Amino acid sequence: MSILALYCSTRRQGNSELLADIVVEGLDCTKIHLKDHHIEPIRDFRHDPEGFKPVHDDHAKLIREILNHDMFLFATPIYWYGMPGILKNFIDRWSTYYSDMTFKDRMSEKEAIVVVTGGDDPHIKGFPLIQQFYWIFEFMGIEFTNYIIGNGNNPGDVLRDLNALSKAEQLNHQLRMRG
Repeated sequence: MSILALYCSTRRQGNSELLADIVVEGLDCTKIHLKDHHIEPIRDFRHDPEGFKPVHDDHAKLIREILNHDMFLFATPIYWYGMPGILKNFIDRWSTYYSDMTFKDRMSEKEAIVVVTGGDDPHIKGFPLIQQFYWIFEFMGIEFTNYIIGNGNNPGDVLRDLNALSKAEQLNHQLRMRG
């Protein structure tokens, strides 16, 4: 089983990345930081007779990478009670591939894990973000395997969230057993 970890923070070694790294430790995992890639926002041409226009950015390369893995892990901070803009742009752009039904078919063969971290009572205020991922995955036919919500606002805070750390270690163990 190959895993693609998509780090969606605007900084490296943030709380969501630290927690996700525990989940994927020792596993066959490719790590990508979305902030290192240029992703244009969607321009909705669904109803245009010519359809979507080609966009010259890194999105297609990232989609090819996703399709080459069995599972993906989204590691994201909670920004203003939702996902960061770069992640929203990345997911919104999936619509440009939706007319190609092989995209949805191939995505429906995937599994996903979500790791989110935030400060302001993340187990309550971050849950709508988990629900958003649930509906995205349900629409695409992606199996939503698991999620972790960690408490962390300042750098490294999540390493004091014993419940999140324990869940990350348990999830790592489960994934190792699946091999």
